[in-house]
Amino acid sequence: MKKGVLLFVAVLLIIALTEHCLMANENIATVLETKVIYKELGRYIGWPTITKTHSGELLVVFSGNRDAHVCPYGVTQMVRSHDNGKTWSEPVTLLVSWFTSLAFAKPKYLNKHPEWKRHAEKLGPETRQRWLGNWTRRSLDNGKTWEAPVQQNVSAPHGPIKLKDGRLLYVGTGSRDKQKIMGVEESRNDGKTWHLMATIQIAEEDSIKYYWEPHVAELPGGKLVAMFRYQPKNRSQCYLRQSESVDGGVTWTRTHKTPIWGYPPHLQVLDNGWLLVVYGVRRKPYSERACISRDGGETWEIENEITLSPAMNGDLGYPASVQLDDGSILTVYYQIDKPGEKTCLMSTHWRLNKN
Repeated sequence: MKKGVLLFVAVLLIIALTEHCLMANENIATVLETKVIYKELGRYIGWPTITKTHSGELLVVFSGNRDAHVCPYGVTQMVRSHDNGKTWSEPVTLLVSWFTSLAFAKPKYLNKHPEWKRHAEKLGPETRQRWLGNWTRRSLDNGKTWEAPVQQNVSAPHGPIKLKDGRLLYVGTGSRDKQKIMGVEESRNDGKTWHLMATIQIAEEDSIKYYWEPHVAELPGGKLVAMFRYQPKNRSQCYLRQSESVDGGVTWTRTHKTPIWGYPPHLQVLDNGWLLVVYGVRRKPYSERACISRDGGETWEIENEITLSPAMNGDLGYPASVQLDDGSILTVYYQIDKPGEKTCLMSTHWRLNKN
């Protein structure tokens, strides 16, 4: 990706300001601060993604001004920080749609919210045909203005990554011949166009219908590691799945089960070469968590699982991280701050202890 080009995609941030938070393993990591980034009274916020620009500015994009987790409303918004997340701008509403859905029009939602029916009726066949799907949209000025949206096959909450060879790689859920796939798309022109280059085969004992919301990272040696949300009916088996590629994304191993319970994943390669995954845990104790691999995803230190922030209930998650210049990590996510409120955008600033 050329310098100055920003790409945000398919994105779809519990406690008050504090200096410390109980850790699952205090020998591994230390939480420096957990706080609310943005809260909108009576409105629902969810599904953030964070990135750091070439100039060091932090940008967080999320879905705001919603009625609920599933509703016909909401806008894509962005906040900025010029001081490593200490302070944030007021949200700017972006005139973009990351992906579109008619899930709110299902009877189970309309029966609970009959006022949404009128909104569904206003979406005519032409509008539905034109805009249903997965999209990316580029900005050449750090998110101030945006080019026309580009439709593509795959979708995932945290979008594509930039590879060392300059390509953009996007691992997501898609379709081929009307069948669900775990697809791999690439762009060789900074996101102007996309090409489906590969599909990832799942473990024989798994079902493709339970696979969702993957993310991928490129290790220093060029190996690619992708992780997937796996959510079968038996919720005790919601362990992240993983696949690897050693040829730039052309071929992939079959997915395999990891020891990490939670979803969805966001991967980040740290400056020391370790691989970090953050994820939400929607069972008691509800929380945002992290896990480390020191061997390129071959093994995960689940015995040293890190709790970044406790939560009040299971409406939480979609954490995403960046590593700051001083080596510490900033993770953003969404969850409830106070009882009786709807979800808000939050962050945890933390660091790994030397060990």
